[in-house]
Amino acid sequence: MSSVRQEGKDTIIFVTKEDHATPSNAELVEEDPNDPYEEQGLILASGEINWNCPCLGGMASGPCGTEFKDAFSCFHYSKEEVKGSDCLEQFRAMQDCMQHYPELYPQEDEKSPSKTSKDSETADALNENSSSAPEQDSDPKQAGTESSGES
Repeated sequence: MSSVRQEGKDTIIFVTKEDHATPSNAELVEEDPNDPYEEQGLILASGEINWNCPCLGGMASGPCGTEFKDAFSCFHYSKEEVKGSDCLEQFRAMQDCMQHYPELYPQEDEKSPSKTSKDSETADALNENSSSAPEQDSDPKQAGTESSGES
């Protein structure tokens, strides 16, 4: 015999082997697309942009939110063959705005200085290894005549 227990918002149901042996008679509840608490993706069922989507990372509500919304909307609704190619002005305005707030919108090279220094260390090591390697002639004909002793 199954048992049901309520813990806060969750309902816990323990079932027996006999319960699993019979087909379920549970009725699924249709989700309400207008439920403001229901998770929805970036694009709503209506085709509109969900500016509250966590996937936008707060970009729509930051100091450059208006510029972001203009650029993103232009891209989303673009009908051009190369999607968004008609939105350069909006993206340029967004980029200009972001440059006024470098603490909120750091440039890629400013984000990870350790990666940049690591990359330069790797490049230095590669250069060091390549300069310590014995030099070889790039012309195979010269290399062949030198090794055979012919001149």
